[in-house]
Amino acid sequence: MKKIILIFILLVTTATFAQNKNAKASMEVDGVCMMCKERIEKAAIRTKGVKSAVWNVDTHELKLIYDERKTDLKTISKKIAEVGHDTKEIKATDEAYNSVHPCCKYRDKDVVKDHEGEKKKNDN
Repeated sequence: MKKIILIFILLVTTATFAQNKNAKASMEVDGVCMMCKERIEKAAIRTKGVKSAVWNVDTHELKLIYDERKTDLKTISKKIAEVGHDTKEIKATDEAYNSVHPCCKYRDKDVVKDHEGEKKKNDN
C-alpha cells in the first residue's frame, strides 16, 4: 500500500512540474484590421496566465506566451470568441460577432475586399 501511495505522489508531482510557466504557442484568429488586432490582443492578455499576445493582421497568427499552470489554449480561444473573433477551435457566437465594429466584419467578403484594397495602397 505504501508503494502505491508513493507512486501516486510521484506521478502527481511530475505532472505538476511538467507544466510550463512560459509556454509558447500560436493560433489562427480571424480579423481584418488594427481595431481587430487591439481587440484580439486585449482579450488574450486579459486571460489569467497570458503574459504576451501579439496578433499579425496579414497572417492572422496570434503568438502567445502563457503559464500552463493557470490557463490553456482552449480558455484563451473562448475569451477571444467572446469578443467576436473566430479561432480554429471556437467560433464566436452571432451575438459576439455582431458586436464588433462594422469595419471588422471579417465574415463579410466585401469588408475583407475593402481591407485588401487598403493593403495594396499601403504596399505601393
